[in-house]
Amino acid sequence: MWLYLVALMGLHYLLRWYREKQVVSHLQDKYVFITGCDSGFGNLLARQLDMRGLRVLAACLTEKGAEQLRNKTSGRLETVVLNVTSTESIAAATQWVKERVGDRGLWGLVNNAGIYKPMAYFEWQTFDDCMKLLNVNLLGLVQVTLSMLPLVRRAKGRIVNVSSVMGRIAICGGPYSTSKFGVEAFSDTLRRELQGFGVKVSIVTPGSFKTEITNLKSSLETLTQTWEESPMHIKESYGQQFFDCYYKMVKKGLSMCSSDLHLVTDCMEHALTSAHPRTRYLAGWDAYFIYIPLSFLPTSLADCILARYNPKPAEAI
Repeated sequence: MWLYLVALMGLHYLLRWYREKQVVSHLQDKYVFITGCDSGFGNLLARQLDMRGLRVLAACLTEKGAEQLRNKTSGRLETVVLNVTSTESIAAATQWVKERVGDRGLWGLVNNAGIYKPMAYFEWQTFDDCMKLLNVNLLGLVQVTLSMLPLVRRAKGRIVNVSSVMGRIAICGGPYSTSKFGVEAFSDTLRRELQGFGVKVSIVTPGSFKTEITNLKSSLETLTQTWEESPMHIKESYGQQFFDCYYKMVKKGLSMCSSDLHLVTDCMEHALTSAHPRTRYLAGWDAYFIYIPLSFLPTSLADCILARYNPKPAEAI
């Protein structure tokens, strides 16, 4: 009995491996638009796809970032400055893309732009802090997607949304997890709505990686500033000892981030170039062995496990 099950599982993975190895034809004629290309995953993916011969349209937040990227790539790659929180900027970028892709449409849209600061508790942050993060990570992603969608539908192309393990289990970071759970829900809904048009939607879920948004120095500085600017009654409720412990936890966590960004960009590339892309991609050992397993546990059990690692507030009951 067990031998049959093992054989069936082996056959399943062999067939999946074979299907996923099949590549889309005429990649050199396909356009891919990527947000957040100043640094990190977006920057690496843009260079990776450019080397593979695709026609990359890279969106950067700053002209400086765009210029640095152009200096590292071929003449095929083109850049545009995009602020995903600005309706006018998104409309201008969409028109810019439309002029380049023409009747072929846009083969790939990669929503990669994101921020993760401050890495602080909800109560320590202002409402403006929360909205800034949601505007970039979720609402901006939605608006860019809806603006570019007619071009993607015309090409029967791909949409790749970058989520996070924090979109599968909310551990810390307040609004960041909220935004990434939103990305997960938006992606699932969009995939089902667009299935009839031949458009495929994939979610890439990275674990902890060393990028600009997890920069150790700036993240800890922002965390400290957020704590210091919190109302006095909030700081008294949590206590300085609580903050000090949390600070050390964040520092340790950021120090353990993986520097192998290819683990993420290879997933993005596969979602864009495979004839049979996956619906979901995981990247990073912590995603596979810590966060996703935790997300499948009963909520009460996951809460109990996580509580063992959290410091206790000064006014804890």
